[in-house]
Amino acid sequence: MKKALVIALTLLLVTLSAFATPFEKKGDNSRLLMGRVTDRQDGPIANAVVYLTNTRTRAVKTYIVGQDGVYRFPSLSPNIDYEVYAQFNGRKSDTKTVSQFDNRNQVNINLKVDTK
Repeated sequence: MKKALVIALTLLLVTLSAFATPFEKKGDNSRLLMGRVTDRQDGPIANAVVYLTNTRTRAVKTYIVGQDGVYRFPSLSPNIDYEVYAQFNGRKSDTKTVSQFDNRNQVNINLKVDTK
């Protein structure tokens, strides 16, 4: 009885994992999104928040940039589109898209926020 239960649970887990669409996909073909958040004069904006949205699941990740304004989102799935924007003091940058049809392993997107 226990053996049958273990087998049934294992099959259930394998089946569920086959239908899951993870936000991040680890492996050799994953991609890295990185860039800088700057003001209109290209000065870094410390403590800006960068939002990354998985367009398939609508899951959102955030990154608070440091003094240099640099952000990084590693291990992204190459088979999913992502939207990225930055926000600082209630002001937002334009929203940019990382397309699944872009085959680069490293994508660099700089985000500008009008701080005035």
